[in-house]
Amino acid sequence: MSDTQFDVKKYIRAQFFPHMWCPGCGHGIVMSALLRAIDDLGLKNDDVSVVSGIGCSSRISGYLDFNTAHTMHGRALPTATGVKLANPNLKVIVPFGDGDSTAIGGNHFIHACRRNIDITAIVMNNRIYGMTGGQYSPMSGCGVKASTAPYGVPDRAFDLVELAKGAGATFVARTTVYHAKEAQNTIKKAIEHKGFSVVEILSMCPTQFGRKNKSGEAPQMMEWYKEATVPMGSKKLEENPDLIQRGIFVDEDVPEYCEVYQTNIIDKVMKKG
Repeated sequence: MSDTQFDVKKYIRAQFFPHMWCPGCGHGIVMSALLRAIDDLGLKNDDVSVVSGIGCSSRISGYLDFNTAHTMHGRALPTATGVKLANPNLKVIVPFGDGDSTAIGGNHFIHACRRNIDITAIVMNNRIYGMTGGQYSPMSGCGVKASTAPYGVPDRAFDLVELAKGAGATFVARTTVYHAKEAQNTIKKAIEHKGFSVVEILSMCPTQFGRKNKSGEAPQMMEWYKEATVPMGSKKLEENPDLIQRGIFVDEDVPEYCEVYQTNIIDKVMKKG
């Protein structure tokens, strides 16, 4: 569908607005990209299930008028796995933050990648715990200041793309909230992919990350995404290899978990019965 036909009211629970995100937060852009991708695909509300955990980003499930679940911290993926196994026809989407996905939920993340279950995981990476007080996350990186690291984080950051690739995800991509149309198209491809899809979206947090790290307000942080990222294989990488690459890094056709489970487990048990 074209943007002129896009009606956001079809997809939201208006009674829960205005939202709780801080001014300048990038998560609203992610939500818009997600809804526009769903609209492009022509999916009905009942065709979609959105499952989230705890955190700023995870509030998305409450704002959207799909089959939704707001679960415990770090437990969005096992809940979503149960939803998908119970009803494989649903398009199951898990929007969560960098801490929810790779800290308390890290073990679930790597095994969801390994299983290749048909779920789309959207990781909103603002490199900090925004809702709970500005603690550093596995994505913060060395030198970043946080409430739990006033003198700078000593830990190296996960590279989410490499983590997802190494764990076996069959669709892995990265984009930013500055590149909103690119994010929309990437999410659309991730939902269409048959298997576990990971989309990392760099999303600014001016309230916690920005203030503590003197990164400016939202416009300056958005500008940084423009300047610090390049499409995969850009010639600019030859001059500056520290630039962050955007694009689709993995897109493989591998047997999907629900189908394998049906063939290798359920069908065999039913035949024995």
